[in-house]
Amino acid sequence: MTTGVEGLLRELAPQVLGAVVRRYGGFDSCEDAVQEALLAAAVQWPRDGVPDNPKAWLITAAARRRIESLRADSARRRREDTVATLDVPTEVSGVDDTLTLLLLCCHPALTRVSQVALTLRAVAGLTTAEIARALLVPESTVGQRISRAKARIKAAGAEFRLPPESELAERMEPVLEVLYLVFNEGYTASSGALLQRVELSSEAIRLTRQVRERLPDDGEVAGLLALMLLTDARRAARTGDGELVPLAEQDRSLWDKEAIAEGTELISATLARAPIGPYQLQAAIAAVHDEAASAEDTDWTQILGLYELLNACAPGPMVTLNRIVALAMAHGPREGLAELATAEDSLGGHYRVGVVRAHLLELTGDFDGARREFESAAARTLNVPEQRYLRRRAARI
Repeated sequence: MTTGVEGLLRELAPQVLGAVVRRYGGFDSCEDAVQEALLAAAVQWPRDGVPDNPKAWLITAAARRRIESLRADSARRRREDTVATLDVPTEVSGVDDTLTLLLLCCHPALTRVSQVALTLRAVAGLTTAEIARALLVPESTVGQRISRAKARIKAAGAEFRLPPESELAERMEPVLEVLYLVFNEGYTASSGALLQRVELSSEAIRLTRQVRERLPDDGEVAGLLALMLLTDARRAARTGDGELVPLAEQDRSLWDKEAIAEGTELISATLARAPIGPYQLQAAIAAVHDEAASAEDTDWTQILGLYELLNACAPGPMVTLNRIVALAMAHGPREGLAELATAEDSLGGHYRVGVVRAHLLELTGDFDGARREFESAAARTLNVPEQRYLRRRAARI
């Protein structure tokens, strides 16, 4: 079987390369993308079987990798285009241009949703579709918000410079929300062939550190930085042999102990002195996970209590869903399923609802129901590694 796959890949390689070069240009970059696709196929096809249309499979996989390689340049061009559209200088002496642009896009003349949409596009380089998935709104709505936001900033006569200290506080909420969303997109990409986009999560951490340097006493800035550090610390253990590894199954010896220590120290000190906010609570939850020597040692009762607080101060669909998971782990899967049925109307059609239901059904012994939910969730996510993981879970059941 392996020999047959290798021969097929050698035969298809030049055809796939030609197709990708014709579509995207840039021979060297396309060649790298095709090599990655061929490697992925060499690993997956012997295990999962050769797809019905192997050439189309390879072209799609290579195209996704080529698109990933273009994103960094696209982000840079978007930043330059935004600055040009706003008719402001393109260089600022002594400050980070990206941080300056981030604060500019969070101008008080804009509504909160417009601030978030514009900065995700101009600073983070996310596409309109990615922003729409992150904000759970239609793609057309995002495009309209971005266009209106650019026009309003230009009409307000905004300058490309760091705002005065007196204005920083009122811009912090949208700034932190943007950084949070950028980090999340980097940690688990909303679509594409890669599970993670490390350049985005790393940039979010870097910019959050810069914000904290300017506002060292802001509890939520410290909380967000701690949350990022404690979450990113698990990155090396999230994949194995190219496949997603869930938190409960990760090799915790691969976790970044220095990042965990820094994040834990930061959130502990912040909770002791600052008014409690949602980023601090999320960081505290991450710290409880990271401090557990194994999945079985996780203090789910403490996590549930923290989610109760988080739900009170910053309710939302994902907070509700995560609280249900904590409830199920602390008090049993049947109680979690009952709560999920009650809250389902408020959770929308996000694929993670199906993942949670599948996991809880599996714990109760309803394997047929769990298999159907895993398969349904796999069909709804656009992230390829997550699709493979969910289908593998369904097949394992």
